Parts: sequence; C-alpha cells; structure tokens
Amino acid sequence: MTSGERSRGRKNLVAARVRWNEQADELIEELRSLARPRLIVISGPSGVGKDTVIEQMRLRHPEYSFAVTATTRPRRPGEIDGVHYIFMARAEFEEARARGEFLESAEVYGHLYGVPKDRVRRALRAGQYVVVKVDVQGAASIRKIMPDSIFIFLTPPSMAELMRRLRGRKTDDPEALMQRISTAAHELRRVYEFDYVVFNENDRVEETLDKIDAIILAENSRLPREGRDV
Repeated sequence: MTSGERSRGRKNLVAARVRWNEQADELIEELRSLARPRLIVISGPSGVGKDTVIEQMRLRHPEYSFAVTATTRPRRPGEIDGVHYIFMARAEFEEARARGEFLESAEVYGHLYGVPKDRVRRALRAGQYVVVKVDVQGAASIRKIMPDSIFIFLTPPSMAELMRRLRGRKTDDPEALMQRISTAAHELRRVYEFDYVVFNENDRVEETLDKIDAIILAENSRLPREGRDV
C-alpha cells in the first residue's frame, strides 16, 4: 500500500467516524424528544381520595398544569370556584357543551361534569404536563380522543375502607350513599381499562404521590414499540 493510499484510507475512516457521530447525535436528540408533555388522567371510584391526591400533587409539582373540571353540583364547604371546580348552572353547562367546549363530559349522581378542552391544549402546547381528575366514564371518553395520555386508577385498600371514607363525608343521604357504594363497586371492575393502578392507602398520600411520580418517570423513558427491531 502506498503512502497516498494510506492517507486516503485515514481520511475515509475519519469521514466515516464523523458520519457515525452525527447519526448517533441525531438518535440521541430523537430519544430526548420522546419525553414530551402528556395528559395525566387520575381516576378511581368516589371516595378513593382523588381530591386529596390532586391537592398534594399541586404542592409537589407547581410546574404542572391542573385542569379544573366544570360541574353543576353544589359547592362544598372550603371549595373555591375556579380552583377546585368551575361551578356552573346546568343551563350554562349545557350551552358550553353544545358549543363543544369540553374534552369530555358526563352526568354523575345527577350532576354534570366536564373538562374544558382549551385549557388542556394550551398547557400542553406550552410544554406543561397536564393533570386531570375524572370519573371512570370520563377517563374512557378521554382515551378515545387522546389515547397517548397516561391513565392512572386510584384504588382503596378495601371496600370496607372506601365505605368508611364515604360515610365520613356526611354529605349524602343514606340513599345517595348506597348509590355511591354500588357505583364504586362497578367502577372497580373497570380497572383494567387503565394503564396503571395505585393503591391509595390510609394516611400515606406521600407514598401515593411517589408511585405516580415513578409512573411518569417510567413513561418519559418508554420507547415506542414501532421503533424496535424484532
């Protein structure tokens, strides 16, 4: 091999290494782009503690956007309009629904609930994770529209504990309470419609939040199945 051939060989090798590095950097940037903002759907039966979990998530993750659900139900003591819920008259709600302003809407225990879609989409476009709390029926509606969301089902440690929590509210008459318990049992059977299940144990909300954080971290690191060589 002549000196000229050796020189050309070295140049070709350098050029190949540069191309490999460029391709590797492109792959790394592609992998970084997988960790994009997502909609996090928190659901579960009535009385499981969704409100408490969401409130603690607000404190732990002020960088997240929390979608405020609109409802026609009466405001409970301590609830703030626009923070815990957007309280609306039924006629006002139905007009907004007719205009297509809700990501999903449903009637639960005689009251209407809906997630305003514009707030969710604006937050996602701004690069924020969006957390939304809905009932099981609402979660199913969102999956049809935004299947790439992260669906988390909160479950109580037992039905006996769930009944104790519902009774402790003291906001329902006996008939309404029995309806909630019956509905909760039915909703528990739909857990396999979700991606993840998290047990919300008594007085261990921080542990619940840790599990949700772990789920989000894992989803950020998940590789799409269609990108794998089998």
